[in-house]
Amino acid sequence: MIVKSIETVMKEMVKKPATLEYPDEKEELTDNYRGVHKLDMKTCISCAACARICPNQTITMVDVDTEKGVKKMPEINLERCLYCALCEEVCPTKCLSLTKDYDFVKYDRREYVKRPEDLE
Repeated sequence: MIVKSIETVMKEMVKKPATLEYPDEKEELTDNYRGVHKLDMKTCISCAACARICPNQTITMVDVDTEKGVKKMPEINLERCLYCALCEEVCPTKCLSLTKDYDFVKYDRREYVKRPEDLE
């Protein structure tokens, strides 16, 4: 009994640590991982389908100055987001997508609200 316990402890001592040296080492992500949103402002048609389908009311449409004048574009609150990808699925021009970026640590809660310019 004691010998088996000592043997288990010795095996665990020579194992490589399970934690990663973040940010030097990053975790391997699966193909279906959903991270921070990306918006192509040039192809957005301001339909607001993403804001209407969002189950958590994470997306609001805000005015943005563009080359063609003022347009309504999605502003996303990452704190509230469920990363369900419904906004990505419903977008008719596929201008809104979820990336594999998971590095979005902030010190101020207001930084989680991403304006359309921040999503490019």
